[in-house]
Amino acid sequence: MSGTAHHVSHSPRNVCLLRLSAIGDTCHVVPLLRTLQRAWPDTRFTWIIGRIEARLMSVLLPEIEFITVDKRSFRAGAAALRRAMRQRRFDLLLHLQTSLRSSLYSRLVPTPLRLGYDRRRGREMQWLFTNARLPPRPPCHALESYLDFAAALGIADRHLAWDLPIPADARAWAAARIPDGRRTLLVSPCSSHRVRSWNAERYAAVIDHAVRHHGMQAVICGAPNDYERQYGAAIEAAVNVPVTNLVGQDTLPQLLALIERATVLLSPDAGPAHMATMVGTPVIGLYACTRPQRTGPYLSQQWCVDRFDAAARRFKGRSAAELRWTEDVEVPGAMDLIEVADVTATLDALLAQLPPRG
Repeated sequence: MSGTAHHVSHSPRNVCLLRLSAIGDTCHVVPLLRTLQRAWPDTRFTWIIGRIEARLMSVLLPEIEFITVDKRSFRAGAAALRRAMRQRRFDLLLHLQTSLRSSLYSRLVPTPLRLGYDRRRGREMQWLFTNARLPPRPPCHALESYLDFAAALGIADRHLAWDLPIPADARAWAAARIPDGRRTLLVSPCSSHRVRSWNAERYAAVIDHAVRHHGMQAVICGAPNDYERQYGAAIEAAVNVPVTNLVGQDTLPQLLALIERATVLLSPDAGPAHMATMVGTPVIGLYACTRPQRTGPYLSQQWCVDRFDAAARRFKGRSAAELRWTEDVEVPGAMDLIEVADVTATLDALLAQLPPRG
């Protein structure tokens, strides 16, 4: 089969999903997976995924087979994947990633049907590596692009759910740090794209506001690397109220449990913002480098502080509407367009809509 995808007439026996990274994108894939599981309850699913992302998803989706690829070396990753694919055959490959590296990996998956994006969305010539493609559609959120794969296969009923069994020990760890009934602002200040990280002093000012005006507990979280530890320490040094610094002290399942217990998460465009969507925690997203309509927290679009258009005009001389849908403004200074007052006003509005404590 070639060209635009046609409906699958029967439930396939085994399906392979290819989405290596990043954390946020793997979070977006889960509703597609839940939609497919609901439509094809007897199908076995295998997910080719990145090493870091597997640390979270393999715990949350125990019924899925995960094949992990170490992205640090393409040659080593390809060799390991080739070994894993020996004597395997899949009825269908869902090619969910548009990097050339992932497309090269996709050729190692034995299958007669390779479904990918249409030519406009299939960046880095992904369409050369597939034999069936999604129908074209107007620009949309990344999560909706993944759900398009189900629609192309004839599954009309979208299942926008995550239904994740967070481990009990991870929930106990989080409960010890965020007590029941305590309104908590959880701050995840950093992105792996460092220009997306907001100013440490501005984070501190928002924490001061949350504690003084709303009586909230403030907690900082982050990954166990020097950059994020230093960032957390800078925020802690700048605040004038009590704050709990947990940067580098949790695992990914523990972080998810911590986010689940928080009242609100404050984050730039980074994985924790999408982890929060999976557990229903509202997110105040800080967006100037990227377009929140494409990569923002899917269920918290109304709480995103969006300065993407201002960044596009200042740093690229064009409006957001004039940029390609996938084009970012990842330049130093873009995040400075977000003011403390923008964020505190959003926090005030969000808290006013929440039920009373307890």
